[in-house]
Amino acid sequence: MIKVSDNAKKQAIRLMEDEGQVGYFIRVGVKGGGCSGLMYELDFDNEIKESDKEIEDNGIKVVVDKKSYLYLVGTELDYSGGLNGKGFVFKNPNADRTCGCGESFSL
Repeated sequence: MIKVSDNAKKQAIRLMEDEGQVGYFIRVGVKGGGCSGLMYELDFDNEIKESDKEIEDNGIKVVVDKKSYLYLVGTELDYSGGLNGKGFVFKNPNADRTCGCGESFSL
């Protein structure tokens, strides 16, 4: 399960409306890279692939490929507008170590 906070929900809806992508969903994933070994990916999409896993939380549909899902089980997607910068934040209980910017992690 991937959870979506109220802040992330509000921001995702606003961004999709601003970009003319109403009815799209959030696609999240993990790929190799970053200073800790693995990087998060986040985008808006409207095409589901055969290997995708669909999740809905807090009224927001999240789609993730099955391989990435193993790294993201239990993660909460949040949005931060604080002094350290604005953006979506992954609160991943599976990550042993994260980099300072929060965009990469290792297990």
